[in-house]
Amino acid sequence: MTVDGTRITRAERQAQTRERLVEVARDLFLTEGYAATPLDKVAVTAGFSKGAVYSNFAGKEELCLAVLDSLHAEQIEGIVEAFSARTDLDSRIDAFVEWARKSVGSPRYTALEVEFAAAARHSPFVASELVKRHRDMRTMAAGLIAQIAEEEGIELALTPEQAATSLLSLGIGMGAMRSLDASIDVGVFAPAIRSLMRPKGR
Repeated sequence: MTVDGTRITRAERQAQTRERLVEVARDLFLTEGYAATPLDKVAVTAGFSKGAVYSNFAGKEELCLAVLDSLHAEQIEGIVEAFSARTDLDSRIDAFVEWARKSVGSPRYTALEVEFAAAARHSPFVASELVKRHRDMRTMAAGLIAQIAEEEGIELALTPEQAATSLLSLGIGMGAMRSLDASIDVGVFAPAIRSLMRPKGR
């Protein structure tokens, strides 16, 4: 098989199929909900048979985990970009708040996470996979906090791990609140972050 005259391998074709399925499932899960979207609809909308879904994913739960992974990856990219700018700490924090103002509290995203997390009550597989992902996010956040502290010569009020847990908890709670009331301002992130980070000697 070729694309624009270039032969693609079976592995590349399968990767393209998987990517397409995740893309379509993401749109359907966010628009119609996880429970309301059958795998048949994902397959047909993506232009494949249901067998193509099962050749790439063990089932609907694994497909939704891949969708959430894609959403989380975008969030992590935005956070890292905001804090990686070669500016002073205040500017980094302001950049993060601006990102959060645009990204935290999407009603569809929040609804999908809550709906899927509810499945953890009945699925040990989902529960364990979500725990792994939450731990990975805390580890990533802790690493970023430690990096910023070193670059800025900052003394942390908590350990990087404790600071990451505090900020992620604030973000999750803020997301849930903003999904219902978009008028809630994420500006509270700024003083929260500054309270955890202070120049050494102060």
